[in-house]
Amino acid sequence: MSLGRLDSISTLLPDISLFLYMYVRKEAVLSSMIEGTQSSLSDLLLFELDMEPGVPVDDAREVSNYVAALEHGLKRLAEGFPLSLRLLKETHAILLAKGRGSDQTPGEFRRTQNRIGGTRPGNAAFVPPPADQVMECMGKLELFLHDQPKPTPALLKASLAHVQFESIHPFLDGNGRLGRLLITLLLCEQKVLRDPMLYLSLYFKRHRQYYYELLNNVRLTGDWEAWLDFFAEAVIATATQAAETVQQLADLAGKDRDKIAGLGRAASSALQIHRALMGRPITTSGWIVEKTGITPATVNKGLVHLERLGIVQELTSRRRNRLFSYAGYVDIMNQGTELPR
Repeated sequence: MSLGRLDSISTLLPDISLFLYMYVRKEAVLSSMIEGTQSSLSDLLLFELDMEPGVPVDDAREVSNYVAALEHGLKRLAEGFPLSLRLLKETHAILLAKGRGSDQTPGEFRRTQNRIGGTRPGNAAFVPPPADQVMECMGKLELFLHDQPKPTPALLKASLAHVQFESIHPFLDGNGRLGRLLITLLLCEQKVLRDPMLYLSLYFKRHRQYYYELLNNVRLTGDWEAWLDFFAEAVIATATQAAETVQQLADLAGKDRDKIAGLGRAASSALQIHRALMGRPITTSGWIVEKTGITPATVNKGLVHLERLGIVQELTSRRRNRLFSYAGYVDIMNQGTELPR
């Protein structure tokens, strides 16, 4: 029911791709936060504009790699490529392509023992299978993903596959992020939703300690029931939250378009700028010119109008290629990603 509501509410926005651009980035921020990365959504957007983020560059780059990995996986699935070990390796190679973790054999299954927590296998929270068993374990996981020996409902499959991937821990680094990506890729491949709008990292972040406890309990005592209950609750809560976010953005956009309509002759170009900002709510005036095809002078006049209406805030005070924020949109997307500064 929650998934059906989410699927239908996507029609509220004039262009769902505008929402997905930001929603994918929010997921990247949240999934990386679980691993301790300190990059906000605004930091990521500034990094993508080649501007200095408010955090170490490696943190912003790590989140940017996640976006690239997710987009690659979704593109490959859209092309008809199967969710397979090859695709997981490709995605992992992009996830760890640059910056932190790039020396941890990106795109290759590990050839040495790893661990979760602790300083050595003897005091670790969990020790995954030995390296010489990784390929066999991953081969069985791939068969399960392909409905062998028998079909499994999509949500149940995603839930079980996530635990198995995390327990095998097939790579030296990036297993947590790729394990959460696996959920998204599987649900998209199974066409549970028309658009990739279900990301569970916010729920996992809010219940982080319990999330890890449940994974460990499956490994130690075989308590699958508690994990499946938790996963089902995560899907319901996340689908509900995503639908509410879409509704909030639709309401905000509607109110702001009504304000802009009162500008008279300037309304047409201002509405084009507003639409561009919905796709990239922190950006430069130069990007808006490029995106809309409107002249720089008209864009600058339109941004002045949007500032006066309280829709846009300028983040810089320079004369050329100024930086602007669609503050209300950013605030809605930031829900759940707040960082202590």
